Order: sequence, then C-alpha cells, then structure tokens
Amino acid sequence: MILTVTPNPSLDRTYEVPALDRGEVVRATGDRMDPGGKGVNVSRAVAAAGVRTVAVLPLGGAPGALVAQLLDEQGIEVAPVPVAGQTRSNIAVAEPDGTLTKINAPGPELSDGERELLLNAVGERSAGADWIACCGSLPRGLRPSCYAELVARAHAAGARIALDTSGPALLAALAERPDVVKPNAEELAGAVGRSLATVGDAVKAAEELRGLGARAVLASLGADGQLLVDETGAYFASAPVDTVRSNVGAGDSSLAGFLIAGGTGPLALASAVAHGAAAVQLPGSAMPTPANLVPGAVTVTAEVPLDRTLREPVS
Repeated sequence: MILTVTPNPSLDRTYEVPALDRGEVVRATGDRMDPGGKGVNVSRAVAAAGVRTVAVLPLGGAPGALVAQLLDEQGIEVAPVPVAGQTRSNIAVAEPDGTLTKINAPGPELSDGERELLLNAVGERSAGADWIACCGSLPRGLRPSCYAELVARAHAAGARIALDTSGPALLAALAERPDVVKPNAEELAGAVGRSLATVGDAVKAAEELRGLGARAVLASLGADGQLLVDETGAYFASAPVDTVRSNVGAGDSSLAGFLIAGGTGPLALASAVAHGAAAVQLPGSAMPTPANLVPGAVTVTAEVPLDRTLREPVS
C-alpha cells in the first residue's frame, strides 16, 4: 500500500484550446475536472496501476467534498482531515503545441489544530504502508518544518518516505534523511542555488542533496529524461514521446511508477520514466493505466551523459 499526503489539495479544471488569445473569447475543444495536488495525483496513478493507495488530505467546503467524491469514484480510499477553509480550485489551459498555462489558487490557511489533525491522520493510516509519499506545497499556516516532522514521524513508525516538494520545506526536511526526494530541474537548481546547463550539472546537484541528507534523488529533467542518484551511483533514463498533450501530473505519475516498482534502483527508474512518458501524452491530468505504458521504449544506463546539454537549461 502507498500512502500519500497532500497538504494543499485542489479541484483542477483543464481546458484544451486551439490557441490562448488574451482578451478574446476562447472556445475549448475539450475539458475535464480532476482531483488535484501532487500527492493526490500520485494516488491516482497508483490506483490506475491496480495498487492500493490511501490519500490523506485536508478538505473543506464544496470543492473539498467534490475532490473526495472524485477520488472515491476512482477507487481511492480517502482519509479526509476536515478544515474550516475551502479547498482551492485551479485552472489549466492546454494548447496543441504542449504549452500549458496554469492558474493556481493559494488554498486555505490551516490552523495549528488542523495541522496537528493532519499529522495525526498520517500516523493513524501509516500502519502497513510500504511507502509514504509527501507531496506538493505547504498551505498557509504550516511552517517549512512540517515536512521534516512528517519524515521523522514516518521513520519512527518504520515507514519509508518519498518527498516531492521544493524551497525551504525541502531543505528543512533533508536533515531527517528522507528515503527519496523528487525534484524537477528547476527545483533542483533552486535547492543548490545555481544554474543547471548539463546533465552533469544535475548529477552534481543531486549528489549535493544526498550530502545534505537525502538517501536517494530522483530528478526529472523534462524532455531530457530522469536521473536517479543513490548510494550505488547514478543512473540516467529516457523514453521517446511523440506528442505532448499535457504535462500536468506527469512528474507525479513518474513518482508513482518509481514507488510501484519498489522505489529503489534502475528498474524503478525505468518504471518512473515509462509512467511519465505515458502521462504527458494524455489529456489534462489523466493518469496512465498499464495499457498506456511502453516499457520497452525506455533506456536506462549507468553511463550517464554528463556533457549533454539540457534542452531546457535552468538558470
């Protein structure tokens, strides 16, 4: 079982449009509504693979009730933490060339009491979890140290923890030695405070995060592929993608693929890339099923192309 924790979930509406023209009436060619938030997406991808998952998340108001309903319809067990504020609603606009414009609401502010309810809910549901995935931004009212406390509590309970966040929350949690952290290229550059121009730059940054406490780093480099840096070394994996429809939730799908496959080593990295490549070819934040995966298209190597220039360098 994979337990996910999403402190700032959302109700996501995605519109597909021929072009996004500011100031004009734009008619959508397709739309969908999904429960959102990085941990929620991980649970959705895990459930799509036929693996049991439990989603812990604070929910409030009508949007929160709809998030719970949509998750229940997808066969995901929800462990709701009632909060006074309304769950946020986000909008994404996807264009045919893969350009995605997102408008993310800030979400409710959690009180100290609601924070403690969230932490307790994770502890109550962690028994029997193979992994606990803590994902996304922290809502207003929660200090950056909240994830560090979650990692400490998870390890005390004997669980392994995956962390997908950024900024001060990521840096604060590293001291508690999360089992794997999953930054994208921008988040990786922000964590080390310097630009990334090559795959080698990304490897050095990942090694620096390991030096700060992360036991493994699964780093997404966008169209270039993904890196896994752990105690055994560094691995690089990629897969061809014909058409990008939407990258919403693709990184979350990758993390789900990694954890489903055990969460360690090159085989798990291959699963992560297969899930991520499948996700970007689906509309909105749709999660891939096993039928969407093409594992044979993934290449994994321990001979990391250190000098390869990133197609999307981060400054």
